[in-house]
Amino acid sequence: MSSIVIKHARIVNESQIVERDVLIEGERIEKIAKTIKIPKNATVIDAKGKYLLPGMIDDQVHFREPGLTHKAEIKTESRAAVAGGITTYFEMPNTTPPTTTAAALEAKYQLAGTKSAANFAFYLGASNDNLEDIKALDPQTACGIKIFMGASTGNMLVDDHDVLEAIFANAPIIIATHCEDTPMIQEQERKYRRLYGDDIPMSCHGEIRSREACLKSSTLATQLARDNNAKLHVLHLTTADELPLFVPGPIDGKLITAEVCVHHLAFNDRDYATLGTLIKCNPAIKTANDQIALLEALQEGRIDIIATDHAPHTWEEKHQPYTKAPSGLPLVQHALQSVLEFYHDGHLTLETIVEKTSHNVAKRFDVDQRGYIREGYYADVVLVDLDAEETVSKKSLKYKCGWSPFEGKTFRSTIDTTIVNGHLAYHDGKLTRATPGKRVTFARESK
Repeated sequence: MSSIVIKHARIVNESQIVERDVLIEGERIEKIAKTIKIPKNATVIDAKGKYLLPGMIDDQVHFREPGLTHKAEIKTESRAAVAGGITTYFEMPNTTPPTTTAAALEAKYQLAGTKSAANFAFYLGASNDNLEDIKALDPQTACGIKIFMGASTGNMLVDDHDVLEAIFANAPIIIATHCEDTPMIQEQERKYRRLYGDDIPMSCHGEIRSREACLKSSTLATQLARDNNAKLHVLHLTTADELPLFVPGPIDGKLITAEVCVHHLAFNDRDYATLGTLIKCNPAIKTANDQIALLEALQEGRIDIIATDHAPHTWEEKHQPYTKAPSGLPLVQHALQSVLEFYHDGHLTLETIVEKTSHNVAKRFDVDQRGYIREGYYADVVLVDLDAEETVSKKSLKYKCGWSPFEGKTFRSTIDTTIVNGHLAYHDGKLTRATPGKRVTFARESK
């Protein structure tokens, strides 16, 4: 077995920061102590002055494989994720074909097993006609059930109320929802098309995919969850209006939880003037006041999880007129660094960041033996240097699409090292050739 010893790390874990050594043997954390004797032939990492965090678990990515690999692939995007300190990801079902059956789920696992640099799990997608697949789902085979209550792409919009009710009543695992009201959005788009044709200004995006459309759909989802005692996780909140639907405080015992994505924290509608369709996404980036409200909701525990909704498109696709440019942007490589900016600004503690990016994801999705720095757990950790700046450049990007909304931005922190399942996956600015990712298991009973 290979050994790694991390010396003098400031470990951020379970609401405290302590300086310790960490011994990794094989895939697992063997020992955490004030001083650890270095085994023969061990790799030694001097972490003096740096912080060791559990690897980020990103509960919402679109890696585009199968079927959309001109935009991205599991191999390229998982390597970008590892370079950004993400050690585990949950991937969405709107691929081609969509992941709406047990067979499609298993096919994705087979793909990822040979290509992924990070640990992986996949959602089963809901549709108007796959209720029986949802009922028959083995809880070990998917991280959750994804419902597009406002479809971003493809044919996965669940708009039959009876089907929605039945899914909430019968889901064997947690439901994750994209909440926007499609008829309201379509009506707004027709209004702006009459004014501008295809070349609608990007500044109108937040009015087309409006706060009212978000609130109506989120209200329906949370009501369905309460009526059916169903576990619900509402993805990528964007508005202050929706926040009263969620309870502040620790995640433990919550029936309904909420998430914010890094781009909704990093950008607001003023940024459309410079970034345009590069930050077009669904749900839309809203106002500076919404941005502030989302950050405050994180601080009070009304929002439980930080994710990315990483959704790459090609440069050419994103530079089409508003009505043709697809929604989504690449984020995994700089997600953790962007969140650490809120630490530098005094808005979030390191302990809170770890809670929202690792601990709470593991709790909410019943992830087995990951998400914490604990003896016996898988060694999924990231070492960050809070005193080393990094300016994002095109040549440093790992994405297949080759661009980032953060190009030119200087972050005040650097990802020094990422370890996945005890394997040194990223270090000193370099990725390794190996593919150490493993299929995530869940602390749930199988059928």
